[in-house]
Formats: sequence, C-alpha cells, structure tokens
Amino acid sequence: MLVHFLLLGDTALLSASFSKGTDVADAVPLPLVVTGIPELDVVLRGGLPMYRLHLLEGAPGTGKTTIGLRFLIDGVRTADRCLYVTFSESTDEIVSAARTHGWDVGGIDFFELVPDEAQTAKQQTVLYPAEIEFDETVRRIIARVEATRPDRIVIDGVSELRLLARDPRSYRRQLLSLKRFLQGRCITTILLDDLRFGDDGDLHNLMHGVMSLDSLERDYGAARRRLRIVKMRGTNFMSGWHDYALVPGEVMVFPSLIADEHASDVYGEPLSSGSKGLDEIIGNGLDRGTATMLIGPSGVGKSSLALSYALVGARNGEQVAYFAFDEAYETFLRRGQSLGLNPEPALASGRLAWRRMNPSRISPGEFVWAVRREVEDKDARVVVIDSINSYLSTMPEERSLITHLHELLTYLNRRGVVTIIILAQQGVVGDVENPIDLSFLSDTVLLLRFFEATGRLRRALSVMKRRTGAHDTAIHEYRLSSQGVEVGAPLRDLQGIFTGVPIYSGSPANLIVDSSDGPRP
Repeated sequence: MLVHFLLLGDTALLSASFSKGTDVADAVPLPLVVTGIPELDVVLRGGLPMYRLHLLEGAPGTGKTTIGLRFLIDGVRTADRCLYVTFSESTDEIVSAARTHGWDVGGIDFFELVPDEAQTAKQQTVLYPAEIEFDETVRRIIARVEATRPDRIVIDGVSELRLLARDPRSYRRQLLSLKRFLQGRCITTILLDDLRFGDDGDLHNLMHGVMSLDSLERDYGAARRRLRIVKMRGTNFMSGWHDYALVPGEVMVFPSLIADEHASDVYGEPLSSGSKGLDEIIGNGLDRGTATMLIGPSGVGKSSLALSYALVGARNGEQVAYFAFDEAYETFLRRGQSLGLNPEPALASGRLAWRRMNPSRISPGEFVWAVRREVEDKDARVVVIDSINSYLSTMPEERSLITHLHELLTYLNRRGVVTIIILAQQGVVGDVENPIDLSFLSDTVLLLRFFEATGRLRRALSVMKRRTGAHDTAIHEYRLSSQGVEVGAPLRDLQGIFTGVPIYSGSPANLIVDSSDGPRP
C-alpha cells in the first residue's frame, strides 16, 4: 500500500488521535494515501489521511463518481483491494462511464445495492430502495467488507442511505456504527453525497474530511468547476477554491497559487527589445523579476512590441512562453513575418512556446497552472500574456481578477521572470478608456497611442512608470516595419496624448521618414 507522510516545515503534523498534552516533538506523522489525482494531492498536501472516512459532496454532474473511481483505480495500481458500493447506478453504468475515460476497472469489486429489472417488476414499484430496512442495508455492507477485506471503499451515495433511515437519530447512529467498523478494519473510505437534502452538518461532524465540488455556469462557454477542502482533520491542506476540469482519461485539478511559497534568486541582465531606441527610452531593457504592461488601443502595436522582446529572449537561449487569448496561430505567424519578427525559428527550436488560451473554455485556475508549468517545468524566463482583456472574460468578477493577477505577478516576479502583459483600451480614436485599472500591479507601464500628422496615422509611445530605475519621460514616435521597431526623436510639439485627442503642431522634419511620405520640404 502506497503511503505518504505529510510534513509542515521540519515539524510533523499532529495525528488526529494523539492524546492531550503530547509534545509536538513526539508527534507521529499522519499517514496519507494518494488519491490518484496528483494535483489534488498537492491541494491536500500529500493525500487523504489513511483509515479515515471522507465525504465528497457536490450536485449531480460535478464529477463525484469520476473522482471516486480514480481513487480506486489508483488503489488497484498499488495492489490495494478496492470496493465500490453503489445505490443509484448499476455496475454496467459505472463501468461504461469508466470506459469513456479509457480506464480499466477490472480490479475493483462492485457491490450493487440497486434492484434488477425482474425484482422491480415483481414488486411493482420503482421505490425499491425505500423498502429496504436501513439496518439491513448497513449489515449487508458490513458483510461484504468482512468477506472481501478491502483497503479502499467508495460508497455512492449517502442520499440513498438517508432515504432508508427511519429517522435522523437512527441514521446518525448507524453511520457512526459504520464509521467505527470501517476505521477498525483499517479502511480508507470516501462517501459520495449529491446534496439532495442540502448541507448536512451532522454528516460533516462524523467525517474526518469533507471535500466540496461546485459547478458555475457561464453566460457563454464551458462551466467552471471548483473544489475546496471544507475540513481535513490533522492536516495542513490548501484552503480556498481550486479550479478543476474533467477531461477524457484525467481529472485535472489546478491548485490555487500561493506566491510566497515560490521565492527564488533573481538573476540575469535586463531583457532587450532588439531596438536600441526603445531600450534607451525604457532604461536599458526590462529588468528581471518585473512585470511590464503595454497599454493602448487595438492595432497600435502592443503584440508586436511584446513579440520583439520574446524573440530576443529566445535568441539569447532563454525559454519564452507566449499565452495568446486573442490571436490564432496563423495570424501570429503572418504578423511577425511581415514585421521582420519571424517567430518560426524560435518555435522550431523549442525556445518559444506559443499557447492558445480559449477564454470561453478555460478557467482562471487552469490558466495560472499552465503558466506555472512553463516556469517550473521548462524554466521559462520570459512570459507574455496577450491579452488581459480576454483573461478578464474568464472571471468577470473584477475583484477576484485583481487578486488572481496580483498573486500570479508576484509569483512570476519572485521567480525572476520578465512578464509582459497586454491591455487593450476601449476605442481606437478619440477618448479611449481602460476596461480595468491594473497599472498599480505593474513595475513598468508603456503607453501606446495613435496620432495624426502630415495626413497620416502615426504611433507614439511613452513610459508612464518604471519602478526599478530612471526612464525617458518624453513622448516618441515609433514605427513598425519589415525592419522591426524604429523609434524617432522626442515629439515636443505633440499635445493631448493623455486626453485621447493628440494634436501635433511641430515640423514634419521631426517625424520618422516613410518612403511614401515623399520629399520633405
């Protein structure tokens, strides 16, 4: 049997059963059993306390049966004897559901307390479970356990047991009896509850641990599934909600991020953009362990500037992760190639990882977990998020979004990552607005704007903020071409850049020369 022991720092967690007055130094580590879902074990800080009863509660469709099966399948892998007790579904239905995940449940003993068709027809009723005495049902479960001597049990479901009980007192007495019996046989048990009768405080009190599953329907797109550990006696679990997803063959849990647990040394020279003029304006590149926000209306060149930084990092031998919420892969390639920023060599070498993030299908926790995997597993040193606007649609609650982003950016900064965030302002010309104010979360803020001069639409940039050093406070024109990013001289005669209506009253000689402009006067 696979057992993990959970430690908190250098001090073992106290067992739930040690006597009053026991010194911490003499405490015995609480033995844990893994669930078969590695990320859930991360949330649990190692796994479920062994030989205890745990409640998994959630509305129909939240994945209780799937998680229960995964727990037993992992038990079979470690040579544990496993028993699945079912009241509401037949064995064939459960096996069929497991096959949709490609799972082999051959090593699991299924104990079906559901009437077969012949028995139901004979009694001329569909209320077969209600006709079984509760005491007799519990005795049948105990008899099966004594006959098979399992190490792991899943009992599906608690609501059916509650229906069989004559009264709440009898229900509690028999559950307490069953609990003592299972603990006495050294069995780790998970009970499934579909919350048909709402939260059951008495049931929570009887359980050693309680895990709650939740599903939130969006106005458009996939439902967002979350779980939390309500209680887990004797362990230091990760509190709060954690997103999860049910995918073919896997239950994917995305532990919420705690940035303070991921501190590391910050090292490396500032990241260059590949444009000498741009680097001079910002102050010798983007510092390691900082977040830079590119703000501007759609089409002003935010993604192209971010790509220029990403490609310099890849050429320097660093791992770069580019998370695209808005752009298709083909568009990403064509745009880069047209500006002399061809990403194909970096993609082919594996130095640049381009990840498409679908805001209608992904949860905030899944996105954060994807970023962590690039940083922790592949040592990504540059991360681009394009754009925060679409990430906002995954979590419309502004307060929660800011908390998520604050934790994510703190984590990336502590890991020494150069983070580039793109925020598209609402509107293109005239008065443009930020959909959400995130400038306080960024160490550097680069503002991009359109302006009109000599009968042409031009672009200007300015550094609004840089926490880690001095920067150029002037407004400069810049141009994106097949040669990359070109930065012009300061535009001292450009007014209104912050009001949304920029007016240039200076000489055309101060502007960047374009071949289509014709000869200068």
